[in-house]
Amino acid sequence: MKLDQKIYTERRRALLDSLKEGSVLVLPSATEKVRNRDCEYHFRQDSDFWYLTGFGEPEAVLVLIPGREEGESVLFCRERNREMEIWNGRRAGQAGAVKEYGFDQAFVISELNEQMPGLLDQRTSVYHTPGANKEFDQQLWSWMDKVRAKERKGGVAPEQIEDRDKLLHTLRMIKSPAEQALMRKAGEISARAHTRAMQECKPGVTEYQLEASIHHEFAMSGARHPAYTTIVGGGENACILHYTENECELKDGDLVLIDAGCELDHYAADITRTFPVNGKFSPEQKALYNVVLDAQLAAIDEVAPGKPFDGFHKAALGKLVEGLLELGLLAGNKDKLIKEEAYRAFYMHGTGHWLGMDVHDVGHHKEDGESILFKPGMAVTVEPGLYVSPDNQDVEERWRGIGIRIEDDVLVTETGNEVLTAGVVKTVDAIEALMG
Repeated sequence: MKLDQKIYTERRRALLDSLKEGSVLVLPSATEKVRNRDCEYHFRQDSDFWYLTGFGEPEAVLVLIPGREEGESVLFCRERNREMEIWNGRRAGQAGAVKEYGFDQAFVISELNEQMPGLLDQRTSVYHTPGANKEFDQQLWSWMDKVRAKERKGGVAPEQIEDRDKLLHTLRMIKSPAEQALMRKAGEISARAHTRAMQECKPGVTEYQLEASIHHEFAMSGARHPAYTTIVGGGENACILHYTENECELKDGDLVLIDAGCELDHYAADITRTFPVNGKFSPEQKALYNVVLDAQLAAIDEVAPGKPFDGFHKAALGKLVEGLLELGLLAGNKDKLIKEEAYRAFYMHGTGHWLGMDVHDVGHHKEDGESILFKPGMAVTVEPGLYVSPDNQDVEERWRGIGIRIEDDVLVTETGNEVLTAGVVKTVDAIEALMG
């Protein structure tokens, strides 16, 4: 399942129309990363670059130049090379970039330093966000210096740096129907993987064996890669928020927390489920679990058009603190405990984040100092949790070492929301029935 290449061309057109007159936008691809010696990590294209190009090769630079007669959309990329392609795979080359990817012009990447000063000349501003790629920053400054050096001959270098990310990331916050379909499919695949993990779990299975089952389900469903490093934490490991060792044996009587989602054509799913290794919740596990589930359901209700981004976190927090008070894990006044952040011994993270091409997707949370309001097409995760540290001496021993998180992906619709990951069960009764 992939987006039509025409969509990327339309995105470039829309972005070109929003650029200031006399400006130029430059955007480099991701770079290949060495894993060890002669081996590299699997190459994954930069999300911004992919969003505008659908072009999956490294060593490439996109240049958008509104109003340029020779072509407004320019790509620098690797040239065709039969010998290199035998070793490292096919390349589109310059002809392929124009014919297959819809660019107006394409140049060989080795000509970048030669061509870029000319493309920057007579431009008043350049869209670029410094800091993400310091090597590319230095290249850009050197090209601008070359234009300035020709000032006596009429050269004019851009004087203003515009924030490329703010412009581009605002576009990425609203998912089109085609993007929504991809994310819905990624959610369905990931839900099946979590369901399979529940069905295969039993005492004596290792964390990495469940991880393998999840990744196998991803791949067999058409999603080759996870969207992020999979977390499978049994027992006390579930209290480590970003536990990724996944090397321990799962024990009878413990819970296991799995945070995993696939990536489908560069779009992420992100699901967390927590369930008993032996298929049956203990009284303490069940009590804490239902507090988290109530918090999640209350938070999901706050994801709707016109509601503030911070509203779903506040809703979850209120339910979590109420539950901790009822169970005796906290004592005092609810509002005061929230104001003083007394809950942070049990809940130390936010309730969700933007979701899209990146699992922690781009986008701002505030406008003019106020929480941004949800709009149709936005997508977030909703993921409250409770984590009782095994070292927490302020609570009874029966609660210690229990870590629970429940996470779903939620799309804002015209009338409310759609839970994209509803295909995997999350109530106590449904989990026990499935595992039984």
